Amino acid sequence: MDTRTQAGGDAVSWRRWIYLTIEAGGSSAAAHYFDDFMVVLILANVLAVILESVPSIHAQFATAFLVFDIVSVAIFAAEYSLRLWASIEIPAIRQRGPVLGRLMFASRPSQIIDFLAFAPTFLSLIMPAADLRVLRMFRLLRFLKLVRYSPAMVTLGRALYEERRALIGAMFLMIGTAVFSGTIMHVIEAEAQPKQFGTIPDAMWWSLATLTTIGYGDAVPITPLGKMFGAIVMICGLGLFALPIGIVATAFVNEIHRRDFVVTWGMVARVPLFATLDAAAIAEVMKIMRTRAVSAGTVIAARGEEAEGMFFIADGEVKIQLPRGHIKLGAGEFFGELALLKRVKRMGTVTALVRTNMMIIDALDFENLLDRDEVLKARILEIADERLAGEWADVSSDVVASEFDQRPSTRPVGDPLL
Repeated sequence: MDTRTQAGGDAVSWRRWIYLTIEAGGSSAAAHYFDDFMVVLILANVLAVILESVPSIHAQFATAFLVFDIVSVAIFAAEYSLRLWASIEIPAIRQRGPVLGRLMFASRPSQIIDFLAFAPTFLSLIMPAADLRVLRMFRLLRFLKLVRYSPAMVTLGRALYEERRALIGAMFLMIGTAVFSGTIMHVIEAEAQPKQFGTIPDAMWWSLATLTTIGYGDAVPITPLGKMFGAIVMICGLGLFALPIGIVATAFVNEIHRRDFVVTWGMVARVPLFATLDAAAIAEVMKIMRTRAVSAGTVIAARGEEAEGMFFIADGEVKIQLPRGHIKLGAGEFFGELALLKRVKRMGTVTALVRTNMMIIDALDFENLLDRDEVLKARILEIADERLAGEWADVSSDVVASEFDQRPSTRPVGDPLL
């Protein structure tokens, strides 16, 4: 019984690790290596499909292409199966039970794309007479798997979904304009050019080519009235077909700003000094934050120098070298809170381990903010006085224990300042 219990526990722990590595987008090294490997494999598959369509290349490397495709299919199938098995770690899936929950997970668009990435190959084994060109088209669906590993693609998808009504409206407007302009041009040019404008569908082909500013030149008006109307359609097309581009671009930028705002808000609200502030007060603090990007190996702050502000890590990882060890901080964490309230020295040397994007609250800017907002100043000082008389009373450096409570495994053992 103990053996079964232990085996069950091991299975659960393995399932949890697989979920965090391949599905949840964890911050572990294994998750990063897996994502990078899958991106390279997907791009290699797309390149192989393209090169395989060239007869001379296919004839020379047919066996290599076949072996690569078999290996890729095996990896994609294993990935799909592992995602399906580990999906029970998602609370919403677990609540529906192991079978129904996994069926619901398999019906997600991302899982359907993953399934189509390898299923056509098995279909070719069952149906050897299937058209290889059709199967090659399905293999290109593997490119869509990149959506999983690209935050920009996810952001674009959300932007398109948020503006779906506006985009549908713009599409109907474009179709309507093409129909009406094609109809009018049919009336104007039908007698002069029955082959190009003899029917409304023929005239609509000219209308679409003109509105999109492509202008193939296979159908052009020759009557004076037709040329005048064609010029009007060209001008309308410039503005009309630019409309969805503007909608998508604006939505994409807004989505990025919204995501960055939520991330920044969450980081600021987690700081004990700001935790009790309301939304308006936190927004004021966020206004004075400035960004800074550093490359790997850059010394952000040196031990012993005067602390000039507080640092938030938006993306990346830093190491704080302390007298008796070091601490690594990743995305969403912060240090130097005390530097906003009194003059202190840097306790350790802070170095970027990878390219790191940070947000900084300068102590001088923070002081100016408090001078401008008396209400915020009163609330901050009330919290600060309480902490300066308590846990911060004897602290002379910019590092305090509360900043590292969430990372006990990296805390230097025996360091008296933590």
